[in-house]
Amino acid sequence: MAAFLQLDQVSKSFGAVTVADALSFDLQAGQALGVIGPNGAGKTSMFNLITGTLAPSSGKITFDGVDITRQSSAKRCRSGMARSFQVPQPFSGMTVFENAMIAATQAGGMHGAEAENYCVEILEQTELLDRANTPAGGLTLLGRKRLELTRALCAKPKLLMLDEIAGGLTEAECTSLVDTIKAIHGRGVTIIWIEHVVHALLAVVDKLMVIDFGSKIAEGEPRAIMESPEVQQIYLGIEADG
Repeated sequence: MAAFLQLDQVSKSFGAVTVADALSFDLQAGQALGVIGPNGAGKTSMFNLITGTLAPSSGKITFDGVDITRQSSAKRCRSGMARSFQVPQPFSGMTVFENAMIAATQAGGMHGAEAENYCVEILEQTELLDRANTPAGGLTLLGRKRLELTRALCAKPKLLMLDEIAGGLTEAECTSLVDTIKAIHGRGVTIIWIEHVVHALLAVVDKLMVIDFGSKIAEGEPRAIMESPEVQQIYLGIEADG
């Protein structure tokens, strides 16, 4: 079966700084991939390469059977990619519903009643429907994280990319958000999720990938990867036995 998303020997450098070093992996439709690694490992740069914000120095990216290596970020968005950002930046003076509508119309290509109905459906899934008329600037951190998720989903993505969406939340808030993401994945949405809150990832993802210095260190079944001595040394700072 052809991969839904494939990175093949993708590299990107800024002078002497390498943010992606012959990075290769593939993802099947409907899978959820978790990505971990130290700060500065190249995780967000990987998202930027996938979405077209960064152009690779070399390598190839294929999405849904199409070579998108040189496609614009706008075309990739319209073809079914959407992402959240580490720091939510909604249109603070607009309501939650208005923020969702912008995503649905500008990225999702919907209009009128279709867009409105779809936004209501997504807001119900992300547990923000009761805050639909609340100015986005008045939301709690959890609310802003949920709105970031809402805006990505309103683009009707085939591939949803989450960048540290659980960061900064309390344990109870994190559990609540994980339940929402788990339900979204259960509906068949393909997900790549970068996260430092590892237990959140383990509750959702089908496989786990570890990145360090822009290179893939390990990939596979999540709990087996976390038990790897090499991963524990790189990511957790635990010395591996000799």
